[in-house]
Amino acid sequence: MAKELLPGQRRFTPASIAADVVLLVWFVFSLFPIVWMVLLALKTDAEQTSTYFSFSPTFENFGTVLSQRGTDLTSVDFTSSLLTSLINCGGAVIVSLVIGIPAAYAAGRWQYRGSNDLMFQMLSFRFAPELMVIVPLFVIYNQIGLFDTKVGMVWVLQLVTMPLVVWILRSYFQDLPEDLEQAALLDGYTRIRAFVMVALPLVRPGIAAAALLAFIFAWNNYVFPLILSDSNASTVTVAITKYLGGGGQAYYNLTAAAAVIAALPPLILALTIQRYLVRGLSFGAVKS
Repeated sequence: MAKELLPGQRRFTPASIAADVVLLVWFVFSLFPIVWMVLLALKTDAEQTSTYFSFSPTFENFGTVLSQRGTDLTSVDFTSSLLTSLINCGGAVIVSLVIGIPAAYAAGRWQYRGSNDLMFQMLSFRFAPELMVIVPLFVIYNQIGLFDTKVGMVWVLQLVTMPLVVWILRSYFQDLPEDLEQAALLDGYTRIRAFVMVALPLVRPGIAAAALLAFIFAWNNYVFPLILSDSNASTVTVAITKYLGGGGQAYYNLTAAAAVIAALPPLILALTIQRYLVRGLSFGAVKS
């Protein structure tokens, strides 16, 4: 007779053990590039291609990347590019939230013929290849003076983040009971005040999630900064690649160190947003 399992216990079978092994192998496989990048960032120029796991770690590469002096063969102002990326991506997210939140509210509350098709078309802009629009944007930016400007980068990056924000927040507004806003309207609230005072606080978790995803997508964008910026509005994604070919030599250790530093802002934002996200879900519940 089979022994009854207690709550929290798990029955180990050959199939479950095999599944655990597959998941463990996949986890190690997925994590290995990150580990290898960190190890490479700690190697000297002489060790970057001649050693694997046995080497003398050094933090000199991080100092070189952040010192704005580059190397004798590669001069990269990585610190300036990092600050520019924060400004560009932060500005794009703010613009997307300011415009996207009311748009998502309107799309979630008022349905009309073709509204779903319109939303899908907006989302399709996000998945369209960037090379389809990069040439016209390059010509337009040069003609109106937005080439290699932070304003121009903010404007083009919000094309990446805006559809994502609207699509995510639309579903949050659709899940909110309309009775809450109707009760506020009966109490004398205007539609705008009911939106700001009632609906908006309840979708804070959605705003946090949309802002985080929008920032990550804008931060990782490479094509737009590569073509539409030069030195004044260049971002970290472009600056990192400059360590790969300066003076005919590839500085893999500096590239890895720059990549590690570039990964910190989205990671810090994700950890910060996670705390507010959990708190928003806890205190934003609708009482019946």
